[in-house]
Amino acid sequence: MSGYVLAIDQGTTSTRAIVFDDGFRIKGVAQQEFPQHFPRSGWVEHAPDDIWNSVVETVRGAIADASITAADIAAIGITNQRETVVVWDRETGKSIHNAIVWQDRRTAEFCRKLVSDGAEPMITEKTGLIVDPYFSGTKIAWLLDHVEGARAKAEAGTLAFGTVDSFLLFKLTGGKIHATDATNASRTMLFDISANDWDEELLRLLKVPRAIMPDVKDCDGDFGLTDAALFGAAIPLLGVAGDQHAATLGQACFEPGMLKSTYGTGCFAVLNTGQERVASRNRLLTTIAYRLAGQTSFALEGSIFIAGAAVQWLRDGLKIIDKAEVTGPMAAKADPEQDVYLVPAFTGLGAPWWDAEARGAIFGLTRKTGPEEFAKAALEAVCYQTADLLNAMKKDWPGAADTVLRVDGGMVASNYTMQCLADLLNAPVDRPVVLETTALGAAWLAGQKAGVWPDQAGFAARWRLERQFSPQMDAVTRGRKLTGWAEAVKRTLTQ
Repeated sequence: MSGYVLAIDQGTTSTRAIVFDDGFRIKGVAQQEFPQHFPRSGWVEHAPDDIWNSVVETVRGAIADASITAADIAAIGITNQRETVVVWDRETGKSIHNAIVWQDRRTAEFCRKLVSDGAEPMITEKTGLIVDPYFSGTKIAWLLDHVEGARAKAEAGTLAFGTVDSFLLFKLTGGKIHATDATNASRTMLFDISANDWDEELLRLLKVPRAIMPDVKDCDGDFGLTDAALFGAAIPLLGVAGDQHAATLGQACFEPGMLKSTYGTGCFAVLNTGQERVASRNRLLTTIAYRLAGQTSFALEGSIFIAGAAVQWLRDGLKIIDKAEVTGPMAAKADPEQDVYLVPAFTGLGAPWWDAEARGAIFGLTRKTGPEEFAKAALEAVCYQTADLLNAMKKDWPGAADTVLRVDGGMVASNYTMQCLADLLNAPVDRPVVLETTALGAAWLAGQKAGVWPDQAGFAARWRLERQFSPQMDAVTRGRKLTGWAEAVKRTLTQ
């Protein structure tokens, strides 16, 4: 059997398809951006058809770029933006509304009511999550309550809910499969991560009918075959994981204590705690890292809503850059005497603050502040937020004390940002040879399930370091900068 494996990496702002060979080398790639919709302040939506069309076109493009055919592909793995909600008609496959994106904050009032009603301890005990608009459950409830006729259809079983992976599986298989994996299920606020099943009490609390929920499979489960008409041959779908979980796998973080952080639209740090489910005392999330062959591994996760999106804001909002790559060189030229802090709470603050009402703020501006200082502040904001997450992890779990951070995502190509990260963390930062670790993790799930790629041990043995960044900042400077950041966040919080 061919060792070619294709990964579909469906992200927040773009979709990418990558063909890997059995040496984990990229042989073909295609990427396509799609529109973001902002109907109101704090609301973020996608058109599901835009997502679907981008997947079909990029898969076809990657196959063509690799100069192979669909028949040469042993399996497909899917990784996706998590928590984003799609509800569609089972018969037609048409969505009833735009997808509500993970960044969307429209259910903040509903979440406040759940907390004031005393529901949060029960929700956290079952799901490992805190109550926040970030997660899927309240978004589903909003759709059923605000789209005419949706609740009656949902209760009759004619509608289907899914995170983006479920929607894609349904479309890829011609409507034959309505399923998800344990990682995506664990982010809905409706899934008991200890029982590994949808929870009836949570479904009743949020008034979400069980009839619309997908089947939950292992990450390396059998998710059916693609419709042969789509790509020229039926291809097995043998792996699914939410993007941060796929990146954890792609970084070969299989052992307890291993830590990765992905820098894309947002930033997500995931610490593998093995079979131990660690309850956070510092507002981190307890989540399923992955579930393989029926065996669940847990993790502590810190979620930052804005990372690369701050650089997009510099480009598209302020228009002071024309491409992301220039921010590092600009930041290096910034005035070292200016400590300018950007708190990028454009859609609220995530872990460990969880303030849905906070909005972005900039502190420390002077008459000398210019584009270079803005670029530096945007990049440093990512590093400061990561430092907050790692400090919380160390307080929650002793196994996090001496870990090395493995990084991936688009922002890690910037040497300036990675050195800043090592400096502010006062810890080593490892950048791998393969930066497409989210796609690689999805590909590994499918490839090892198909029997053409190695198991965990074999895959981990082939992880390769491209560069390690070691801290160079003196303790006094680091302390001053972190203290300034803490004060900026304090002045931004609304709670």
